[in-house]
Amino acid sequence: MAYGWPEGIRMDDTGTPVTETLLEKLRAREELTAYEENRRRRVQEYIHLLKSRHLHFRWHAAEALGNEGDPMAVEPLIEALKDPYVDVAWLAAKSLGMIGNSRAVEPLIAVLTSSEKWLRTGAAWGLGKLRDTRAVEPLILLLNDPKRGVRKTAAWALGEIGDNRAIPALTGALEDPDAGVRTAAREALDTIAMTSSKAAPGAAA
Repeated sequence: MAYGWPEGIRMDDTGTPVTETLLEKLRAREELTAYEENRRRRVQEYIHLLKSRHLHFRWHAAEALGNEGDPMAVEPLIEALKDPYVDVAWLAAKSLGMIGNSRAVEPLIAVLTSSEKWLRTGAAWGLGKLRDTRAVEPLILLLNDPKRGVRKTAAWALGEIGDNRAIPALTGALEDPDAGVRTAAREALDTIAMTSSKAAPGAAA
């Protein structure tokens, strides 16, 4: 009569039998650990590329870091808002919004007054994603921007933030000469109204 563990049962370092279910869990954990290590290395490489002398590498890194969503990239992306090429700076602004860390709010507000329309647009978009009420007043001022794309993005961002303080300015933007701005303002007002109704006492859960 044969003694020992049935065929197919594996042992760990202590001589304890390891079931297939446990093996699957261990493999999944190892794969997750390896994935996380690779992801962190990738983020670090993108951060390094933000300092590259090659424009293509910098803007690719600025865009990719938003997709990665790692808070480790917040400070390097804030620094990238000062890149001499707006191609990099406006992508950095959008990526800061995608990451969603509140450290980016004040730096994004600061560049709303940039002479570059694309940076103003990217900053407004990022602030809309962050939904921080500190951005309401600066975004209201942006509804008077000379560039229609900036005004449209500002209106959208105010809707995303959902603060009632924006209602008068957005109502005024319904008279904007650009149809796209008017539509964005109308949609923003609808969004704020919906947000307010959900937050009202007695509103359905």
